[in-house]
Amino acid sequence: MDNTSIITQVANPKEEEILSSCHEKVSQSNSSLKKHRNRSIFSPFFCCFRDYNVEPPATNNKTCSLPPPAEENNSPPKPISNADFIVPVEIDGTVHQVYVLKRPHVDEFLQKMGELFECVLFTASLAKYADPVADLLDQWGVFRVRLFRESCVFHRGNYVKDLSRLGRELNKVIIVDNSPASYIFHPENAVPVQSWFDDVTDTELLDLLPLFEGLSKETDIYSVLQSLRAR
Repeated sequence: MDNTSIITQVANPKEEEILSSCHEKVSQSNSSLKKHRNRSIFSPFFCCFRDYNVEPPATNNKTCSLPPPAEENNSPPKPISNADFIVPVEIDGTVHQVYVLKRPHVDEFLQKMGELFECVLFTASLAKYADPVADLLDQWGVFRVRLFRESCVFHRGNYVKDLSRLGRELNKVIIVDNSPASYIFHPENAVPVQSWFDDVTDTELLDLLPLFEGLSKETDIYSVLQSLRAR
């Protein structure tokens, strides 16, 4: 699969069965892991995998169309003086300049993740602005595949990232995300984190490196993540 390929959107056959238990697991996972690490990770979302080549997962006959995307905020983005990137984005026929700040140490973090894992950008954002931002952020080709809103499952008002559609053994898949609703189908695979906005003293990305270096050597990530939650 090339970097522009999109995984087919299909319905989740287990949604109703696992929803209630997932809510509880998400809450426990967030609480325990945040106690272990009291800083935060950068807001863009991506999944880390063991070193494989990405291929599309098997599809089935049950399909589910996404609802129309929420209307874009028509207010022009506010300019900031210290932006790392300025990305032109067309919204309702008008081109706006989107100002982007990079989280401290993000370059080092991405390069290291590219060495340790097969990395996939999986975001509920629209491709029209997430894709050009990823072009500027990922100078090393770390993200082997980029998945946007149309690759998510729309479930009870949220865009959920169903990891079972990625064609990988789930015990080797990690999702790093700041929204528990995004990984509600697979909370046991999550490293829950908080959003980052503009704290220039933040060191979360450096702090996370030892954790991911350890996970990259595991054949089953569940035991490590479960141990962290137990703490």
